[in-house]
Amino acid sequence: MQPSSRRATGARRALAAVVTALALAAAAPSQASAQGTEDTHGVKGRQVPLRVATYNIRAGAGQDNVFDLDRTARAVRDLHADVIGLQEVDVHWGARSDFVDEARALAEKLRMRVFFAPIYDLDPASEGGKRRQYGVAILSRHPVLDAENHEITRLSTQTPDPVPEPMPGFAEVVVKVRGVPVHVYSTHLDYRSDPSVRAAQVRDMLAVLAEDRGPKILVGDFNTEPSAPELAPLWQRLRDAAPDGGGTYPAAVPVKRIDLVTVSPGVTVAGARTVATDASDHRPVVADLRLRRHHH
Repeated sequence: MQPSSRRATGARRALAAVVTALALAAAAPSQASAQGTEDTHGVKGRQVPLRVATYNIRAGAGQDNVFDLDRTARAVRDLHADVIGLQEVDVHWGARSDFVDEARALAEKLRMRVFFAPIYDLDPASEGGKRRQYGVAILSRHPVLDAENHEITRLSTQTPDPVPEPMPGFAEVVVKVRGVPVHVYSTHLDYRSDPSVRAAQVRDMLAVLAEDRGPKILVGDFNTEPSAPELAPLWQRLRDAAPDGGGTYPAAVPVKRIDLVTVSPGVTVAGARTVATDASDHRPVVADLRLRRHHH
């Protein structure tokens, strides 16, 4: 359970993020989601369906502590979601995940596009190896128009005596859903009991969202429940899509709902639920949304 990122990222990081996001664009979706096969001409042709999910994959380890990325992929596939925000994603990180590039591997297994936004980007474990990265990701069946790895306030887990400072790992993609551009963000907030860093992260995320126009969907592991005071500013701008969806953590017998799908005004929630699976220590949340199609 860990962190997210902000707009003053720097041109080089933003450009690198876009390149990463589009690297798998050729892996075009092979199947429509359950929602994607629906007739979108209802409600006078103005409603566009989109199924969104969020899932903390625990670097591919299940509730049984066994690393099994195929199991993770099956759990994600079973959501039948068009866009999925992932947290705790390893890319050549370490032995716990066999040094696998999990973002790319999951995208290939699921035939989806992917954008990976590292929180940590460390030197290789051995000379000639690949950089060790850990962060969040977004999978999409829809075309990715743009992507960015924003910075938000974080308290690093990788340095001694850390102090709160801007760090990357707040992912944003713009996906085109049947002609409608949508901003989707994947986040992972601070896990500590002290809410001060999460409060700063909420402010930073809202500053990023304020710069974007159109429908917005923010998903992630917030490491606190929706009623927490530090999340209160979110609810002035966004809506909790699954207030009755059930607990998400720990996966075996959930006692907390800390994994959330949130949407901006104008995005209709047709339904949402938490999905029981032991492929991680968190349960995923899936939401069926409707977007407005604006005619000019």
